[in-house]
Amino acid sequence: MTHHEHAATPTPGWRAFWRRGGWWKALLFVAGYLVIYEAAGWLLTSLFMGDGDGGKPLASAQSVLVAIAAPLAVGAIVLLAFLRSARWPASTFTRQPINGRWWMWIAVGLALIPILLRLFGIDYGAFSPGVVPAMFLAGLLVGFTEELVYRGIVVKLLRNAGHREVTVAVLSSLLFALSHSINAITGQPVATVAVTVVYTFGFGILMYLALRVTGSLVWPILLHALTDPTTILAMGGIDENTLGTDNVFLSIAGPFSYVFVLAGLLALFFIRGRVTHADNPTGNSANHLQGS
Repeated sequence: MTHHEHAATPTPGWRAFWRRGGWWKALLFVAGYLVIYEAAGWLLTSLFMGDGDGGKPLASAQSVLVAIAAPLAVGAIVLLAFLRSARWPASTFTRQPINGRWWMWIAVGLALIPILLRLFGIDYGAFSPGVVPAMFLAGLLVGFTEELVYRGIVVKLLRNAGHREVTVAVLSSLLFALSHSINAITGQPVATVAVTVVYTFGFGILMYLALRVTGSLVWPILLHALTDPTTILAMGGIDENTLGTDNVFLSIAGPFSYVFVLAGLLALFFIRGRVTHADNPTGNSANHLQGS
């Protein structure tokens, strides 16, 4: 092995550091990822955002790809590189080490209903050519990166530290919610950011339940990948409403934001279980516990 190859190979200490898990390591990881993601977004928009877009991500297909999709693509590459360095790829996407319960399917249903309503209610003609498909591509990247961070890596770090599943649900959703507070940096009103943080906490709990009951990270990714673009297209912007809610489908879908929060908080009283030895030093599979 050459010196270059040896330097590029993660040391056992690096893998051991993340394998042991912990809430503060989850916080450290999220903070590091957000710095990289925000830096990529700033650089890409500075270099490639069209002058005619007026700083609005939905102004054109190019603005969607540059301002939303491209930074997420960078984030996806960083996340996959981390998984490879930590030797986690297989365990992240394989069957969950703890089973879900029948009532957790309610979370999947609650997430699907507003998605379907918005798909019928969106005024697709209100957008420039190419914006809608570009937005759904960006949505796929949102679902992949955010679910991989919060329901994949963060959940694994918390389980590796031996936390109960209700704690895993709360902390992973809290980190997910607080990560959206950085929207204040872009100039969004504090009240709007606060509402977004509360909503995303409830949504995060539902995605945790979807992870548990389906047994796979793939399904939260897909639900998230459809939730964000349909919400943004229905509202005409990111965390704002520029199109109104005259459409009956969108009027029905709107209150589900409150339903998500209430359902998420209620679910916390019923989440049970704990994963033991989620990632032991020998790399063997985890001990499985039945959750309720």
